[in-house]
Amino acid sequence: MGFLLRIIIIVVIIYIFYKAFRYLMDPKRKLDEAYEKGQYYFYDDVKNVRKNFFISYKGALFEGEKYLGTTEDAFEVVSIFVWVHDPMKLHGMTKDDFYFLEKEIKMNYPKAEINWKSPIEKLMKDKSDED
Repeated sequence: MGFLLRIIIIVVIIYIFYKAFRYLMDPKRKLDEAYEKGQYYFYDDVKNVRKNFFISYKGALFEGEKYLGTTEDAFEVVSIFVWVHDPMKLHGMTKDDFYFLEKEIKMNYPKAEINWKSPIEKLMKDKSDED
Protein backbone atom coordinates (compact mmCIF):
# COMPACT_ATOMS: atom_id res chain seq x y z
CA MET A 1 0.00 0.00 0.00
CA GLY A 2 2.83 2.40 0.86
CA PHE A 3 4.57 1.66 -2.44
CA LEU A 4 1.38 2.42 -4.41
CA LEU A 5 0.92 5.69 -2.54
CA ARG A 6 4.51 6.75 -3.37
CA ILE A 7 3.96 6.02 -7.07
CA ILE A 8 0.72 8.04 -7.07
CA ILE A 9 2.48 10.99 -5.40
CA ILE A 10 5.34 10.84 -7.96
CA VAL A 11 2.86 10.72 -10.85
CA VAL A 12 0.96 13.72 -9.42
CA ILE A 13 4.21 15.70 -9.02
CA ILE A 14 5.26 14.89 -12.60
CA TYR A 15 1.82 15.95 -13.83
CA ILE A 16 2.05 19.27 -11.95
CA PHE A 17 5.49 19.98 -13.46
CA TYR A 18 4.17 19.10 -16.91
CA LYS A 19 1.19 21.46 -16.57
CA ALA A 20 3.43 24.26 -15.25
CA PHE A 21 5.83 23.81 -18.17
CA ARG A 22 2.96 23.87 -20.68
CA TYR A 23 1.58 27.03 -19.07
CA LEU A 24 4.95 28.80 -19.21
CA MET A 25 5.52 27.84 -22.85
CA ASP A 26 2.00 28.69 -24.05
CA PRO A 27 2.31 31.22 -26.93
CA LYS A 28 -1.13 32.71 -26.18
CA ARG A 29 0.03 33.53 -22.65
CA LYS A 30 3.19 35.10 -24.07
CA LEU A 31 1.04 37.23 -26.40
CA ASP A 32 -1.11 38.44 -23.50
CA GLU A 33 1.98 39.25 -21.45
CA ALA A 34 3.60 41.18 -24.32
CA TYR A 35 0.35 43.10 -24.90
CA GLU A 36 0.15 44.11 -21.24
CA LYS A 37 3.79 45.26 -21.28
CA GLY A 38 3.53 47.03 -24.65
CA GLN A 39 6.14 44.77 -26.25
CA TYR A 40 6.38 43.17 -29.66
CA TYR A 41 5.16 39.57 -30.08
CA PHE A 42 4.00 37.71 -33.18
CA TYR A 43 1.58 34.84 -32.47
CA ASP A 44 0.73 32.65 -35.44
CA ASP A 45 0.13 29.08 -36.44
CA VAL A 46 1.87 29.13 -39.83
CA LYS A 47 0.73 25.60 -40.63
CA ASN A 48 -2.97 26.47 -40.21
CA VAL A 49 -4.15 29.02 -42.79
CA ARG A 50 -7.61 29.23 -41.24
CA LYS A 51 -6.31 30.62 -37.95
CA ASN A 52 -5.75 34.35 -37.75
CA PHE A 53 -2.47 35.69 -36.41
CA PHE A 54 -2.02 38.29 -33.69
CA ILE A 55 0.67 40.90 -33.21
CA SER A 56 1.27 42.84 -30.04
CA TYR A 57 3.20 46.03 -30.75
CA LYS A 58 3.61 49.21 -28.70
CA GLY A 59 0.52 48.49 -26.62
CA ALA A 60 -1.77 47.77 -29.59
CA LEU A 61 -3.15 44.39 -30.57
CA PHE A 62 -3.36 43.67 -34.30
CA GLU A 63 -5.13 40.75 -35.91
CA GLY A 64 -4.45 39.42 -39.38
CA GLU A 65 -6.72 37.29 -41.51
CA LYS A 66 -4.98 35.06 -44.07
CA TYR A 67 -6.38 34.04 -47.45
CA LEU A 68 -5.04 31.12 -49.42
CA GLY A 69 -4.56 31.40 -53.17
CA THR A 70 -2.44 30.18 -56.02
CA THR A 71 1.00 31.40 -56.94
CA GLU A 72 3.06 30.34 -59.95
CA ASP A 73 3.82 26.92 -58.55
CA ALA A 74 1.92 26.35 -55.29
CA PHE A 75 -0.96 27.22 -53.00
CA GLU A 76 0.16 29.85 -50.53
CA VAL A 77 -1.16 32.75 -48.50
CA VAL A 78 -1.60 35.49 -51.09
CA SER A 79 -3.64 38.06 -49.22
CA ILE A 80 -3.69 39.28 -45.63
CA PHE A 81 -6.04 41.79 -44.03
CA VAL A 82 -4.75 43.38 -40.83
CA TRP A 83 -6.70 45.50 -38.36
CA VAL A 84 -6.27 46.82 -34.84
CA HIS A 85 -8.57 45.79 -32.02
CA ASP A 86 -8.63 49.22 -30.35
CA PRO A 87 -7.93 52.19 -32.68
CA MET A 88 -7.26 54.42 -29.66
CA LYS A 89 -4.07 52.42 -29.01
CA LEU A 90 -2.61 53.67 -32.31
CA HIS A 91 -1.84 57.05 -30.77
CA GLY A 92 1.78 57.94 -31.45
CA MET A 93 2.43 55.29 -34.09
CA THR A 94 4.07 56.34 -37.34
CA LYS A 95 4.25 54.91 -40.85
CA ASP A 96 7.61 53.39 -39.93
CA ASP A 97 5.86 51.29 -37.29
CA PHE A 98 3.50 49.88 -39.90
CA TYR A 99 6.38 49.28 -42.32
CA PHE A 100 8.05 47.30 -39.54
CA LEU A 101 4.88 45.22 -39.06
CA GLU A 102 4.62 44.62 -42.80
CA LYS A 103 8.23 43.45 -42.88
CA GLU A 104 7.60 41.04 -40.00
CA ILE A 105 4.49 39.62 -41.70
CA LYS A 106 6.37 39.26 -44.99
CA MET A 107 8.99 37.13 -43.22
CA ASN A 108 6.34 34.41 -42.75
CA TYR A 109 4.27 35.12 -45.87
CA PRO A 110 6.59 36.51 -48.56
CA LYS A 111 4.08 36.25 -51.42
CA ALA A 112 1.19 37.85 -49.56
CA GLU A 113 -0.25 41.26 -50.31
CA ILE A 114 -0.92 43.07 -47.03
CA ASN A 115 -4.03 45.20 -46.78
CA TRP A 116 -4.71 47.39 -43.78
CA LYS A 117 -8.20 48.13 -42.56
CA SER A 118 -9.35 51.57 -41.44
CA PRO A 119 -7.93 53.82 -39.93
CA ILE A 120 -4.48 52.45 -40.79
CA GLU A 121 -5.49 52.10 -44.43
CA LYS A 122 -5.90 55.87 -44.76
CA LEU A 123 -2.45 56.55 -43.29
CA MET A 124 -0.79 54.04 -45.60
CA LYS A 125 -2.66 55.33 -48.71
CA ASP A 126 -1.54 58.86 -47.92
CA LYS A 127 1.98 57.47 -48.06
CA SER A 128 1.52 56.11 -51.57
CA ASP A 129 0.01 59.41 -52.77
CA GLU A 130 3.11 61.30 -51.62
CA ASP A 131 5.58 58.96 -53.36
